[in-house]
Amino acid sequence: MDERTGPRVARWLRDQHHDVVSVYEDARGLDDADVLAMAVREDRILITNDTDFGERVFRARQPHRGVVLLRLADERSLSKVAALKRLLAHHAADLSGSFVVVGEASIRIVRP
Repeated sequence: MDERTGPRVARWLRDQHHDVVSVYEDARGLDDADVLAMAVREDRILITNDTDFGERVFRARQPHRGVVLLRLADERSLSKVAALKRLLAHHAADLSGSFVVVGEASIRIVRP
C-alpha cells in the first residue's frame, strides 16, 4: 500500500486478515518506481490513490502484480475503507495482475 493511502486503511485491511505492507509505516519517502518494484518483488497488489501509477503501468509498461487505484472525491480513510469493502466483497478474485479503478459508484477492472 502506498504512502498516501494511509495507516488507518492498512489497519483495517490487517483486521480483515490481509497481509499488508504500508509504505507510510515502513518506507516513507520511497519513490513511486521503487514502490512498484517492491510490490512486484514481494508479489503484492498495490493499493494507491496516486494516478502516477497508472502512467507507470500503461505508458511506461512497468511490471506489476496488481494495482488498485482509489479515485474518490472524499479521500478520508472511512471512504477508502468503504470502497475497499465493496471491491473485496465483489471482486477479490479479480485483483491479481489487474489494474483496478475504484470510485464511489463504480469499479473498473483492466486485465492485461
